[in-house]
Amino acid sequence: MIDKKHIGSNFDSFLEEEGILEESEAVAMKRVLAYALEEKMIKENISKNRVAKELETSRTALDRILDPENTSITLNTIEKVAKYVNKKLRLSFA
Repeated sequence: MIDKKHIGSNFDSFLEEEGILEESEAVAMKRVLAYALEEKMIKENISKNRVAKELETSRTALDRILDPENTSITLNTIEKVAKYVNKKLRLSFA
């Protein structure tokens, strides 16, 4: 038999009921950030060493930034990367 408890609900409601909404949002935001940085690096042919230097971080930290699954980066780092890829960081509480 098919479980129909989520029929008619939106995806956010489903994630919230499963207890993974916040984690899913964090991973999604991190993936967007990592993708934007990687795209800039490819488009402008920028090395990881150069990016790390320009962001004033280590190569290891840059690898964590580029890892879309790793959400354990600081707000300060997120802000630096957003600025580096010509984006503005907006934070809101709902």
